[in-house]
Amino acid sequence: MRIELFDYDLPADLIAQEPAARRDESRLLTLARGAAGPPTEHRFAEIPQLLREGDVLVVNDARVDPLRLHPRRATGVVVEILLLHEAEAPVGARGSVWEAMVRGGKRLRDGEILHLGAHKRTVGGGITAEGSLEDSDSCTEIIVRASLPGGRRLVELPVDRRADEVLDRWGEMPLPPYIRRQPDDERAAIDRDRYQTVYARRHGAVAAPTAGLHFTRELLRRIECAGVEIATLTLRVGPGTFQPLRVDQVAEHRMEAESFVLPEQCVAAIVAAKERQCRVVAVGTTVVRTLEHAARCSGGIENGAGAGDADIFIYPGFEFRVIDAMLTNFHLPRSTPILMAAAFAGRERLLQAYEIAVRERFRFYSYGDAMLIT
Repeated sequence: MRIELFDYDLPADLIAQEPAARRDESRLLTLARGAAGPPTEHRFAEIPQLLREGDVLVVNDARVDPLRLHPRRATGVVVEILLLHEAEAPVGARGSVWEAMVRGGKRLRDGEILHLGAHKRTVGGGITAEGSLEDSDSCTEIIVRASLPGGRRLVELPVDRRADEVLDRWGEMPLPPYIRRQPDDERAAIDRDRYQTVYARRHGAVAAPTAGLHFTRELLRRIECAGVEIATLTLRVGPGTFQPLRVDQVAEHRMEAESFVLPEQCVAAIVAAKERQCRVVAVGTTVVRTLEHAARCSGGIENGAGAGDADIFIYPGFEFRVIDAMLTNFHLPRSTPILMAAAFAGRERLLQAYEIAVRERFRFYSYGDAMLIT
Protein backbone atom coordinates (compact mmCIF):
# COMPACT_ATOMS: atom_id res chain seq x y z
CA MET A 1 0.00 0.00 0.00
CA ARG A 2 1.61 3.23 -1.17
CA ILE A 3 1.72 6.25 1.11
CA GLU A 4 0.43 8.66 -1.54
CA LEU A 5 -2.98 7.01 -1.18
CA PHE A 6 -3.28 9.07 2.02
CA ASP A 7 -2.75 12.50 0.47
CA TYR A 8 -5.43 15.18 0.23
CA ASP A 9 -5.51 18.85 -0.73
CA LEU A 10 -5.82 21.32 2.13
CA PRO A 11 -5.82 25.12 1.76
CA ALA A 12 -3.27 26.61 4.14
CA ASP A 13 -5.84 28.94 5.70
CA LEU A 14 -7.73 25.92 7.12
CA ILE A 15 -4.80 24.99 9.37
CA ALA A 16 -5.96 26.34 12.74
CA GLN A 17 -3.45 28.73 14.31
CA GLU A 18 -5.43 29.32 17.51
CA PRO A 19 -8.01 27.28 19.40
CA ALA A 20 -11.71 28.08 19.28
CA ALA A 21 -12.83 30.78 21.71
CA ARG A 22 -14.33 28.04 23.88
CA ARG A 23 -13.15 24.45 23.85
CA ASP A 24 -16.59 23.00 23.17
CA GLU A 25 -17.40 25.52 20.41
CA SER A 26 -15.46 23.41 17.90
CA ARG A 27 -17.38 21.79 15.07
CA LEU A 28 -17.84 18.02 15.06
CA LEU A 29 -18.25 15.84 11.98
CA THR A 30 -19.88 12.47 12.70
CA LEU A 31 -19.03 9.61 10.35
CA ALA A 32 -20.78 6.22 10.57
CA ARG A 33 -18.72 3.26 9.36
CA GLY A 34 -20.39 0.99 6.86
CA ALA A 35 -23.15 3.50 6.14
CA ALA A 36 -23.88 4.96 2.73
CA GLY A 37 -24.99 8.40 3.84
CA PRO A 38 -22.80 11.48 4.19
CA PRO A 39 -21.35 12.55 7.55
CA THR A 40 -23.39 14.91 9.69
CA GLU A 41 -22.28 18.10 11.40
CA HIS A 42 -22.75 19.01 15.06
CA ARG A 43 -21.26 21.35 17.61
CA PHE A 44 -18.85 19.62 19.94
CA ALA A 45 -21.01 20.64 22.89
CA GLU A 46 -23.65 18.23 21.54
CA ILE A 47 -21.47 15.18 22.08
CA PRO A 48 -23.39 13.94 25.16
CA GLN A 49 -26.36 13.34 22.84
CA LEU A 50 -24.15 11.39 20.41
CA LEU A 51 -22.93 8.99 23.06
CA ARG A 52 -25.08 6.23 24.53
CA GLU A 53 -25.95 5.28 28.06
CA GLY A 54 -23.54 2.54 29.12
CA ASP A 55 -20.71 3.66 26.82
CA VAL A 56 -17.20 4.01 28.23
CA LEU A 57 -15.29 7.09 27.13
CA VAL A 58 -11.53 6.50 27.47
CA VAL A 59 -9.25 9.55 27.74
CA ASN A 60 -5.48 10.07 27.90
CA ASP A 61 -4.40 12.18 30.90
CA ALA A 62 -0.84 12.85 29.68
CA ARG A 63 0.33 16.35 30.46
CA VAL A 64 2.48 18.49 28.17
CA ASP A 65 5.21 20.58 29.77
CA PRO A 66 6.77 23.73 28.21
CA LEU A 67 9.68 21.70 26.84
CA ARG A 68 10.77 23.99 23.99
CA LEU A 69 13.72 26.29 24.70
CA HIS A 70 15.45 28.94 22.56
CA PRO A 71 19.02 29.34 23.85
CA ARG A 72 21.65 31.26 21.93
CA ARG A 73 25.18 30.43 20.94
CA ALA A 74 28.08 32.73 21.80
CA THR A 75 27.74 34.10 18.26
CA GLY A 76 24.23 35.34 19.04
CA VAL A 77 22.51 32.74 16.84
CA VAL A 78 19.43 31.29 18.51
CA VAL A 79 18.72 27.56 18.26
CA GLU A 80 15.58 25.62 19.20
CA ILE A 81 15.77 22.73 21.64
CA LEU A 82 12.88 20.34 22.29
CA LEU A 83 13.51 18.33 25.44
CA LEU A 84 12.21 14.76 25.04
CA HIS A 85 12.98 12.98 28.30
CA GLU A 86 15.57 12.89 31.05
CA ALA A 87 18.56 10.69 30.31
CA GLU A 88 21.44 9.10 32.18
CA ALA A 89 24.01 11.75 32.95
CA PRO A 90 27.43 11.29 31.32
CA VAL A 91 30.65 11.62 33.30
CA GLY A 92 31.24 15.22 34.34
CA ALA A 93 27.62 16.37 34.20
CA ARG A 94 26.22 17.91 37.38
CA GLY A 95 22.88 19.24 36.18
CA SER A 96 19.79 17.51 34.81
CA VAL A 97 20.59 15.84 31.46
CA TRP A 98 17.98 15.41 28.71
CA GLU A 99 17.76 13.83 25.29
CA ALA A 100 16.68 16.57 22.91
CA MET A 101 15.87 17.42 19.33
CA VAL A 102 17.68 20.52 18.06
CA ARG A 103 16.78 22.81 15.16
CA GLY A 104 19.33 25.21 13.77
CA GLY A 105 22.13 23.43 15.60
CA LYS A 106 23.86 21.27 12.98
CA ARG A 107 27.17 22.94 13.75
CA LEU A 108 26.91 22.61 17.52
CA ARG A 109 29.95 21.04 19.12
CA ASP A 110 29.98 18.67 22.06
CA GLY A 111 30.86 20.74 25.11
CA GLU A 112 29.49 23.98 23.63
CA ILE A 113 27.74 26.31 26.05
CA LEU A 114 24.40 27.81 25.08
CA HIS A 115 22.79 30.74 26.88
CA LEU A 116 19.15 31.06 27.90
CA GLY A 117 18.07 34.66 28.05
CA ALA A 118 16.27 37.45 26.26
CA HIS A 119 15.80 37.31 22.52
CA LYS A 120 13.68 39.23 20.05
CA ARG A 121 12.30 38.95 16.55
CA THR A 122 13.86 40.96 13.75
CA VAL A 123 11.85 42.74 11.07
CA GLY A 124 12.70 39.98 8.62
CA GLY A 125 11.33 37.27 10.90
CA GLY A 126 14.66 35.94 12.16
CA ILE A 127 15.64 35.75 15.82
CA THR A 128 18.54 37.67 17.31
CA ALA A 129 19.83 37.93 20.84
CA GLU A 130 19.67 40.90 23.14
CA GLY A 131 21.05 41.44 26.60
CA SER A 132 24.44 40.64 28.04
CA LEU A 133 25.82 37.13 28.37
CA GLU A 134 27.16 38.24 31.74
CA ASP A 135 23.69 39.13 33.02
CA SER A 136 23.18 36.13 35.32
CA ASP A 137 19.64 37.15 36.23
CA SER A 138 18.36 37.01 32.64
CA CYS A 139 20.74 34.41 31.21
CA THR A 140 21.89 30.96 32.26
CA GLU A 141 23.80 28.12 30.64
CA ILE A 142 22.93 24.88 28.84
CA ILE A 143 25.78 22.53 27.91
CA VAL A 144 25.71 20.32 24.80
CA ARG A 145 27.04 17.05 26.21
CA ALA A 146 26.93 14.56 23.32
CA SER A 147 25.60 13.87 19.82
CA LEU A 148 23.19 10.97 19.39
CA PRO A 149 21.89 9.02 16.38
CA GLY A 150 19.13 10.64 14.37
CA GLY A 151 20.44 14.15 14.94
CA ARG A 152 19.49 14.23 18.62
CA ARG A 153 21.67 15.59 21.42
CA LEU A 154 22.25 15.18 25.12
CA VAL A 155 21.98 18.57 26.82
CA GLU A 156 22.63 19.51 30.42
CA LEU A 157 20.37 22.07 32.04
CA PRO A 158 21.75 24.68 34.47
CA VAL A 159 23.35 23.19 37.56
CA ASP A 160 21.91 25.78 39.92
CA ARG A 161 18.26 25.40 38.87
CA ARG A 162 15.72 22.59 38.95
CA ALA A 163 14.41 21.47 35.56
CA ASP A 164 10.90 22.68 36.36
CA GLU A 165 12.26 26.13 37.23
CA VAL A 166 14.04 26.33 33.87
CA LEU A 167 10.91 25.28 31.99
CA ASP A 168 8.63 27.59 33.94
CA ARG A 169 10.81 30.62 33.22
CA TRP A 170 12.12 29.97 29.71
CA GLY A 171 10.11 27.08 28.31
CA GLU A 172 7.43 27.27 25.63
CA MET A 173 4.77 24.73 24.78
CA PRO A 174 6.02 22.31 22.10
CA LEU A 175 3.47 23.21 19.46
CA PRO A 176 3.69 21.35 16.15
CA PRO A 177 5.52 23.27 13.40
CA TYR A 178 2.36 24.06 11.43
CA ILE A 179 1.20 26.32 14.29
CA ARG A 180 3.30 29.42 13.71
CA ARG A 181 4.73 31.16 16.74
CA GLN A 182 7.64 33.50 17.33
CA PRO A 183 9.40 33.49 20.74
CA ASP A 184 7.71 36.76 21.71
CA ASP A 185 4.26 35.82 20.37
CA GLU A 186 1.48 37.04 22.66
CA ARG A 187 -0.45 33.82 22.02
CA ALA A 188 2.11 31.82 24.03
CA ALA A 189 0.11 32.48 27.20
CA ILE A 190 -3.00 31.03 25.56
CA ASP A 191 -1.00 27.98 24.42
CA ARG A 192 0.03 27.13 27.98
CA ASP A 193 -3.64 26.69 28.86
CA ARG A 194 -5.24 25.53 25.63
CA TYR A 195 -2.59 23.12 24.30
CA GLN A 196 -3.52 20.96 27.28
CA THR A 197 -6.60 18.93 28.16
CA VAL A 198 -8.59 19.94 31.23
CA TYR A 199 -7.91 16.50 32.71
CA ALA A 200 -4.13 16.44 32.07
CA ARG A 201 -2.29 15.04 35.10
CA ARG A 202 0.74 12.94 34.30
CA HIS A 203 3.82 14.75 33.04
CA GLY A 204 6.07 13.56 30.24
CA ALA A 205 4.30 14.15 26.89
CA VAL A 206 5.98 16.26 24.21
CA ALA A 207 2.72 16.67 22.27
CA ALA A 208 -0.87 16.96 23.43
CA PRO A 209 -3.47 14.23 22.89
CA THR A 210 -5.36 16.78 20.82
CA ALA A 211 -8.72 15.02 20.44
CA GLY A 212 -9.26 15.79 24.13
CA LEU A 213 -8.69 19.53 23.79
CA HIS A 214 -12.40 20.08 23.04
CA PHE A 215 -13.71 18.93 26.42
CA THR A 216 -14.60 21.28 29.25
CA ARG A 217 -15.15 20.15 32.83
CA GLU A 218 -18.84 21.01 32.48
CA LEU A 219 -19.11 18.94 29.31
CA LEU A 220 -17.48 15.96 31.03
CA ARG A 221 -19.99 16.32 33.87
CA ARG A 222 -22.86 16.28 31.37
CA ILE A 223 -21.43 13.17 29.73
CA GLU A 224 -21.35 11.35 33.06
CA CYS A 225 -24.91 12.51 33.82
CA ALA A 226 -25.95 10.90 30.52
CA GLY A 227 -24.84 7.51 31.87
CA VAL A 228 -21.45 7.37 30.17
CA GLU A 229 -18.48 6.23 32.25
CA ILE A 230 -15.18 8.08 31.80
CA ALA A 231 -12.05 5.95 32.15
CA THR A 232 -8.46 7.17 32.10
CA LEU A 233 -5.11 5.88 30.88
CA THR A 234 -1.77 7.54 30.17
CA LEU A 235 0.27 7.47 26.99
CA ARG A 236 3.14 9.93 26.96
CA VAL A 237 2.96 11.22 23.42
CA GLY A 238 6.36 11.34 21.72
CA PRO A 239 7.69 13.30 18.74
CA GLY A 240 7.18 10.46 16.26
CA THR A 241 3.40 10.43 16.51
CA PHE A 242 2.72 13.35 14.17
CA GLN A 243 5.70 13.05 11.82
CA PRO A 244 4.91 12.39 8.14
CA LEU A 245 5.96 8.99 6.90
CA ARG A 246 9.13 9.04 4.81
CA VAL A 247 8.64 5.70 3.08
CA ASP A 248 6.98 4.74 -0.19
CA GLN A 249 5.27 1.64 1.16
CA VAL A 250 3.19 2.08 4.32
CA ALA A 251 4.25 -1.26 5.80
CA GLU A 252 7.91 -0.18 5.81
CA HIS A 253 7.32 2.44 8.51
CA ARG A 254 8.33 1.72 12.11
CA MET A 255 6.71 3.51 15.03
CA GLU A 256 8.78 5.05 17.80
CA ALA A 257 7.77 3.48 21.12
CA GLU A 258 5.89 5.59 23.67
CA SER A 259 5.48 4.72 27.35
CA PHE A 260 2.00 4.03 28.72
CA VAL A 261 0.19 3.15 31.93
CA LEU A 262 -3.10 1.27 31.65
CA PRO A 263 -4.78 1.14 35.09
CA GLU A 264 -6.83 -1.78 36.37
CA GLN A 265 -9.84 0.53 36.74
CA CYS A 266 -9.74 1.42 33.05
CA VAL A 267 -9.49 -2.22 31.98
CA ALA A 268 -12.34 -3.18 34.32
CA ALA A 269 -14.57 -0.46 32.84
CA ILE A 270 -13.82 -1.66 29.29
CA VAL A 271 -14.46 -5.31 30.12
CA ALA A 272 -17.75 -4.43 31.82
CA ALA A 273 -18.85 -2.39 28.80
CA LYS A 274 -18.10 -5.29 26.48
CA GLU A 275 -20.09 -7.65 28.70
CA ARG A 276 -23.17 -5.42 28.55
CA GLN A 277 -22.64 -4.91 24.78
CA CYS A 278 -21.94 -1.21 25.09
CA ARG A 279 -19.32 0.77 23.21
CA VAL A 280 -15.74 1.66 24.05
CA VAL A 281 -15.21 5.18 22.69
CA ALA A 282 -11.54 6.18 22.38
CA VAL A 283 -10.69 9.87 22.67
CA GLY A 284 -7.82 10.17 20.23
CA THR A 285 -5.34 7.99 18.42
CA THR A 286 -3.16 7.75 21.53
CA VAL A 287 -5.93 5.94 23.40
CA VAL A 288 -6.53 3.63 20.43
CA ARG A 289 -2.85 2.77 20.22
CA THR A 290 -2.57 2.04 23.94
CA LEU A 291 -5.65 -0.20 24.11
CA GLU A 292 -4.98 -2.13 20.92
CA HIS A 293 -1.30 -2.62 21.83
CA ALA A 294 -2.20 -3.87 25.31
CA ALA A 295 -4.82 -6.27 23.93
CA ARG A 296 -2.35 -7.84 21.52
CA CYS A 297 0.57 -8.09 23.90
CA SER A 298 -1.42 -9.64 26.74
CA GLY A 299 -3.76 -12.03 24.94
CA GLY A 300 -6.81 -9.79 25.40
CA ILE A 301 -7.67 -6.44 26.94
CA GLU A 302 -8.89 -8.17 30.12
CA ASN A 303 -5.21 -8.99 30.83
CA GLY A 304 -3.82 -5.67 29.60
CA ALA A 305 -3.46 -3.61 32.76
CA GLY A 306 0.05 -2.42 33.55
CA ALA A 307 2.82 -0.29 32.11
CA GLY A 308 4.93 -0.66 29.01
CA ASP A 309 5.99 0.84 25.71
CA ALA A 310 3.55 0.92 22.79
CA ASP A 311 5.06 0.67 19.32
CA ILE A 312 2.04 -0.72 17.47
CA PHE A 313 1.52 0.68 13.95
CA ILE A 314 -2.13 0.76 12.89
CA TYR A 315 -2.96 1.18 9.20
CA PRO A 316 -5.64 -0.18 6.82
CA GLY A 317 -6.05 -3.92 7.15
CA PHE A 318 -5.68 -3.78 10.94
CA GLU A 319 -8.23 -5.77 12.98
CA PHE A 320 -9.48 -3.74 15.95
CA ARG A 321 -10.13 -5.76 19.09
CA VAL A 322 -11.09 -3.14 21.67
CA ILE A 323 -12.51 0.14 20.41
CA ASP A 324 -15.98 0.62 18.94
CA ALA A 325 -15.85 4.36 18.20
CA MET A 326 -13.12 6.96 17.87
CA LEU A 327 -13.09 10.69 18.52
CA THR A 328 -10.26 12.33 16.63
CA ASN A 329 -9.15 15.56 14.94
CA PHE A 330 -8.39 16.06 11.24
CA HIS A 331 -4.86 14.88 10.57
CA LEU A 332 -1.90 15.64 8.33
CA PRO A 333 -1.59 13.77 5.02
CA ARG A 334 0.78 10.79 5.11
CA SER A 335 0.82 10.73 8.93
CA THR A 336 0.31 7.78 11.27
CA PRO A 337 -2.91 9.27 12.77
CA ILE A 338 -4.61 9.54 9.36
CA LEU A 339 -3.56 5.95 8.62
CA MET A 340 -5.16 4.82 11.88
CA ALA A 341 -8.37 6.74 11.18
CA ALA A 342 -8.45 5.22 7.68
CA ALA A 343 -7.98 1.75 9.16
CA PHE A 344 -11.01 2.32 11.37
CA ALA A 345 -13.34 4.17 9.00
CA GLY A 346 -12.14 2.84 5.63
CA ARG A 347 -9.73 4.84 3.48
CA GLU A 348 -12.19 5.98 0.79
CA ARG A 349 -14.92 6.87 3.27
CA LEU A 350 -12.50 8.81 5.45
CA LEU A 351 -11.04 10.80 2.56
CA GLN A 352 -14.54 11.58 1.29
CA ALA A 353 -15.32 12.99 4.74
CA TYR A 354 -12.12 15.05 4.57
CA GLU A 355 -13.22 16.45 1.21
CA ILE A 356 -16.51 17.54 2.78
CA ALA A 357 -14.67 19.05 5.74
CA VAL A 358 -12.47 21.08 3.38
CA ARG A 359 -15.45 22.22 1.33
CA GLU A 360 -17.35 23.23 4.47
CA ARG A 361 -14.25 24.96 5.83
CA PHE A 362 -13.69 22.95 8.96
CA ARG A 363 -10.52 23.84 10.85
CA PHE A 364 -7.72 21.26 10.66
CA TYR A 365 -4.97 19.77 12.85
CA SER A 366 -4.22 20.21 16.55
CA TYR A 367 -6.24 23.37 17.24
CA GLY A 368 -8.88 22.45 14.69
CA ASP A 369 -12.27 20.73 14.70
CA ALA A 370 -13.11 17.12 15.49
CA MET A 371 -14.57 13.97 13.98
CA LEU A 372 -16.49 11.18 15.69
CA ILE A 373 -16.20 7.86 13.83
CA THR A 374 -18.81 5.31 14.97
